[in-house]
Amino acid sequence: MTEAFTRAVNELDATVDGPEVWGWHGRTLSARVLSRMRGQCWLRLMSAPQDKAMGKIWEGNRKAADLFDTSITKPVLYDAVEETKDGHTYRAELSQYVTEPVFSPSPVLSPDTHAPRASWWESLRADLAYVAKTPTDRTAVRQEWADRCVPRFLDLPAPQITEWETAHGDLQPANLTGGTPYLLDWEGFGRAPVGYDPAMLLAYSLLAPDFAARVRETFPVLDTEAGRVAQIVVVTELMQSASRGDHPELVPALHALAADLA
Repeated sequence: MTEAFTRAVNELDATVDGPEVWGWHGRTLSARVLSRMRGQCWLRLMSAPQDKAMGKIWEGNRKAADLFDTSITKPVLYDAVEETKDGHTYRAELSQYVTEPVFSPSPVLSPDTHAPRASWWESLRADLAYVAKTPTDRTAVRQEWADRCVPRFLDLPAPQITEWETAHGDLQPANLTGGTPYLLDWEGFGRAPVGYDPAMLLAYSLLAPDFAARVRETFPVLDTEAGRVAQIVVVTELMQSASRGDHPELVPALHALAADLA
């Protein structure tokens, strides 16, 4: 990864200008760079076995750039390069450098987290409304997955998803900046149950009552039947993730929310 990152930096005519930032399970490597043409930028490298370098995750940021770069608050994608070496393919994406820090270093908010100012929520609500009505052929959630996983992880019948919209797909506090907010990390966007993005943000904020209350206030869809379905889907996803060792501290709150939704 580090060698591929260096090659990408050189090919994009840039120099490294900040510390390495490794992504989830080491699947990505990023850093601030200085581009000769564009100044400060963010360079993100992802890798996959050569025969798996395709599909939703691989193409997500590029397709999101085509749909959203001039319409909502997200980093602009400037350029990308790919190479295949020793059975792996690497994709490096050069994007706008956002000076604002992320809202939280962890997806799960700590109990003492306070809600941002009203303009932050207004911007987020407007951007998600634009995303929701944008047509796409990408899929973030499938009914077949819900049919299989909701009974397994929640011991509940799987709800039938009858209302769909386009979603960011991973709307958690570490993918939002604290000032505007910018919406980061678009590799998983696609069609999902109505209310999916607010449900995801709520689930990750369950340990932070002040923030969670503002999520509910800002997105009244959560109090509808569609929102209930979206929350069941999200809780199932996070329980599945927890079964692999992710964020065990959130599990009791997820169980309590599932009981409320049943």
